Amino acid sequence: MGEAKDGSKRELLKALAGVAAMAAMPRAMAQTPAGWQPSARYPDPTVKVVDPSFNRYRLGLAKVERIASNCRWNEGPVWFGDGRYLLWSDIPNNRLMRWDEQSGRVSEFRKPSNNGNGNTRDRQGRLLTCEHDTRRVTRTEYDGTISVIADKFDGKPLNSPNDIVCKSDGSIWFTDWDPKTQKLAVAAGDVNRPNGLAFSPDESKLYIIEAGATPRIVKLYDVVDAGTRLSNGRVFLQAETGGTPDGFRLDVDGNLWMGWGMGSEALDGVNVFNSEAKLIGRIELPERCANLCFGGLHRNRLFMAASTSVYSLYVNTQGAPGG
Repeated sequence: MGEAKDGSKRELLKALAGVAAMAAMPRAMAQTPAGWQPSARYPDPTVKVVDPSFNRYRLGLAKVERIASNCRWNEGPVWFGDGRYLLWSDIPNNRLMRWDEQSGRVSEFRKPSNNGNGNTRDRQGRLLTCEHDTRRVTRTEYDGTISVIADKFDGKPLNSPNDIVCKSDGSIWFTDWDPKTQKLAVAAGDVNRPNGLAFSPDESKLYIIEAGATPRIVKLYDVVDAGTRLSNGRVFLQAETGGTPDGFRLDVDGNLWMGWGMGSEALDGVNVFNSEAKLIGRIELPERCANLCFGGLHRNRLFMAASTSVYSLYVNTQGAPGG
């Protein structure tokens, strides 16, 4: 955790989410043609089988669909099955967005959002949000009021809460990064700008993307001491130059479905790795994908938050709980 030095640092952090996003926006907008349409063919040729083991997860009669557009930088999708809707952050526009599965309607859920980034649900179904502007983690109560879960560590303000997951015991795990302190809040301090994170299905391991490495890496930790601490950190995989993994979620078989891209258009989309770090499949998108989640009636619909749009794809697996 970093300590705020003066008012100027706080003002800088208030704009943190928008700075990185704005730098990428001209490219992101340019590569999303207004007339984009899903593939006219089945199976969808943009869903690539890299290793034969991916065939079991690919549905022959499922296509990549664009369910929302006209945003500026999307992050943190989270599914609300009880209401059949998806929420996500449109960070530079300072709002949370909502897509209703039954009607297909897209609307603003909350504005301002304090430049919210990562979102998830706690084990009671309440929305948890990482807010860049206010440098805090919040919970939206059932009546719509907002409670502050964390805004300090050891008496010092958080830097910039980024991504978040909730463990089955109710504990909330989130990444908080700053290029000067290079610390993950509470659990580990050896990650240079931790970004996306997710537990293995049995919660015995935690994966964390290290955004400060060049190229980026995904680190893997053992969860020890009754699920309260991390140990044995090691490199799980290293991205190719420009690959830029960001956010991700695991399915019930332990595969990592990971937002990818930025280095070149050929890398934009989702990479799927098995638990041995082998690339088994790819979903090509016309934009960089920052983050994703599983949802839908059977938790087998993948929602992908890309630069200016949100895409979905039905797959033959289910997302692991807690994402």
